[in-house]
Parts: sequence; C-alpha cells; structure tokens
Amino acid sequence: MTLGGLQKLTLIDYPGHIAATVFTAGCNFRCPFCHNPELVSGIKYDVSSVLVDDFFKFLNGREGKLEGVCITGGEPTIQPDIADFIRKIKNLGFKVKLDTNGTRPDVLRTLFSEKLVDFAAMDIKNTPEKYEKTTNASLDIERIKLSVNLIQNSGADYEFRTTVVPGLHEETDFKEIGRWLKGAKKYVLQEFEDKGKVLNPGMMRKLKGEKPDLEKIAKKLEKYFEKVEIR
Repeated sequence: MTLGGLQKLTLIDYPGHIAATVFTAGCNFRCPFCHNPELVSGIKYDVSSVLVDDFFKFLNGREGKLEGVCITGGEPTIQPDIADFIRKIKNLGFKVKLDTNGTRPDVLRTLFSEKLVDFAAMDIKNTPEKYEKTTNASLDIERIKLSVNLIQNSGADYEFRTTVVPGLHEETDFKEIGRWLKGAKKYVLQEFEDKGKVLNPGMMRKLKGEKPDLEKIAKKLEKYFEKVEIR
C-alpha cells in the first residue's frame, strides 16, 4: 500500500459514523478539478507519507473510539494489496467506507464477495459520452457501468456522487445521468469550490460555463433516485 495521508477524525466522511480517513496515493484519472492533486501521481506529494505500520498502530489505539475507516485517494482500487489492507482493518472491528472512481470492477467484485466494504461511494464524473473529456483519461466506459451495477447489487450501503463543475457539466447532463443510474438509493450533487488548489489550474481557467443551479437539478432528479442530496 502507498499511503499519502491520514485524517485522524472525521464526522462527515462516513455518514452516521465517527471515523478516520486514510488517503492512498496514485490515481488513473486526471480530472482537472481534482482537489487532491498531490495524491494523483502517487510518486511525489506534499503531504507527509503515512507508513502502513504506523497507520495500524494508530487504529489499535482507537478501538472503542472510532467506528469506521474511510479509504479514499487518489484511487484506492489501483493499489495491488487493497484487499489485504481492508481485511486488516475489518479484523480490528472497524467498518470500512471505500471511495472509488469505478475503473476497477474486478477489484470491487472481490471486495464485495468477501463483504469487506460496508459503504461504497462512487464518483460519477459525467454522462458516459463525456467521461474521457472530464477525466482526461482513456477508459472503458463499460467497466464504469459494471462498477455501478456491482455497487447497486452488493448488499452494502452506497451512494453515487458528482462534483458539478461549470464548463464541464450542463444541467441537461443530469437528466442522462439520472436515466443511467435510475433506481439507485442515493445520488449526491457536490458543488465545486475553487480553493486555488486543483490538478490543472490552466485548464480550469479556460473552462467557461454558467454555474448550474443545483437546487433545480436536484428537484428534477428526485424521480430517478430514492434520495437526492446537495453537499
């Protein structure tokens, strides 16, 4: 495992649970709006590297105080030993929430088959047609769709979520996303906040678009999902 950071306490990353968040380093997407650019390459990042042994020493001291661990990135599923890493966390009695971009359905299938994930959060980057443009990566959209189906049928709690970026998303895109994910338990719209730290500042400056009305979008999406939320 290559870890890039640890947040020792979070009350928001794992809905309904007191948790810690561990960040894996490395991602197979290059989304220009990514707010963790130091974690994308997996080679050089500004945050202090967290050794796996130190992480588990920390967890051993938090039994009875923390309920769960959120694993995010980067993209956790590209880590070759992600399953072993999660098994060790589960063996300590913690629940696990996994954040993923859905590019590794083979890994998700293994994790779900062993009931290693209690909550899965998958980023839906855009409509299928706009995925490569949004992520700046070559990909097989059918693998993304397979991950959606695996998550919906996993038996674990889950949510799908989209960071809404002016210039990359239009209000009409969300009708197509709604049709694609129809019947899902929960869909979250996350407002993009430009805090001056993104993966590709130059590209973000070039993107032009009217800021989507999230309230309006959420209202139109209610017919597709059990719950729609704005963050």
